[in-house]
Amino acid sequence: MRKLFTIAIAASVALPALAVPMAASAQSAREVRQDQREVRRDQRDLRQAQMRGDRHDIREAREDLRDSRREMREDWRDYRRTHRDIYRRPAYAGPRGYAYRPVTVGYRFDRAYYGDRYWVRDYARYRLPAPMAGHRWVRYGNDVVMVNLRSGRVVRVNNGFFF
Repeated sequence: MRKLFTIAIAASVALPALAVPMAASAQSAREVRQDQREVRRDQRDLRQAQMRGDRHDIREAREDLRDSRREMREDWRDYRRTHRDIYRRPAYAGPRGYAYRPVTVGYRFDRAYYGDRYWVRDYARYRLPAPMAGHRWVRYGNDVVMVNLRSGRVVRVNNGFFF
């Protein structure tokens, strides 16, 4: 009987604790989507102001866009901070003779660096955009880079993505 009561008490304490992070992550995802919408809206407003040619409207639209982007960055940082377990992966083990060097767009990787062993398959989990046809997200050190599979050229870089 004691075991039954102990299990019931443990379950009543553990289940609500497990439900809280799911609600928090849903809220954070909603905030990120709203911020992305705001950025798109502000970009549209800036284009319209530039077509009209009023410099005061253009300045105001640029400030709004800058503020929206800043808010989106802050929400992204908060999301990463609250979901550290997702971005903390096993240690990166590069190919033989590996030495990390920061890369930029246009850098060409050797095939050994972007083999399927290094692909980020669940890019949606990390909130990365879907790769274009013939491209893959690849882990390189603590960075994530989008690589063209035919040429090995880097198309996009997210530095310091993993902790």
